[in-house]
Amino acid sequence: MSRPSTSAVFDLDCRRCPRLSAFLDQVGQAHPDYHARPVAPFGADDPGLLVVGLAPGMHGANASGRPFTGDHAGILLYQTLHAFGFASAPQSRAADDGLRLLDCRITNTVKCLPPQNKPIGEEIRTCNAFLQAELAGLREGAVVLALGSIAHQAVLRAFGLKLKDHPFGHDVQHALPGGRHLLASYHCSRYNTQTRRLTEAMFHAVFARARGLLDGHG
Repeated sequence: MSRPSTSAVFDLDCRRCPRLSAFLDQVGQAHPDYHARPVAPFGADDPGLLVVGLAPGMHGANASGRPFTGDHAGILLYQTLHAFGFASAPQSRAADDGLRLLDCRITNTVKCLPPQNKPIGEEIRTCNAFLQAELAGLREGAVVLALGSIAHQAVLRAFGLKLKDHPFGHDVQHALPGGRHLLASYHCSRYNTQTRRLTEAMFHAVFARARGLLDGHG
């Protein structure tokens, strides 16, 4: 299978969503040292594991230019990636810190920072074209890990699958076209981890399942 072109998967200059573009312009003026542009996927070009988040955080990925880097949600994510052999280090400090993802890539449902961290439906649907191109390039047997229900629904939409036939639930697995797998997890947000809706053990269970699928034990 030929891989989609880089331009199909991501566009650093994308301004398809007027509300997001205007907001990023404001953020860039207020924080001139921030990335304040669409945030590119990070990691391996041909990953076995694709982690799909929601959107960049204001003082996290929107500032650093790397998914889940600089915000609270990234703490548990990168620690877990490292624990299961998907990252070269347990912390992601900056886009130039030398961290490498191993057989893994991280992307977002919406590539731009949304106001109040809440993208609207039209923005999710518009950005789905990039996610669809990225998913199309995944090899047979690849695992897609959706963090949260919005990411889960976006993956299903990208594959043209019905949401009602693939319900969201923590540590729930669904089959995807092309012999791929979809895993779902509660998002590793500050709210979810502090309220214990998502514990480290729960998060590790999902990654253990992903590792098993990739190693042929799923």
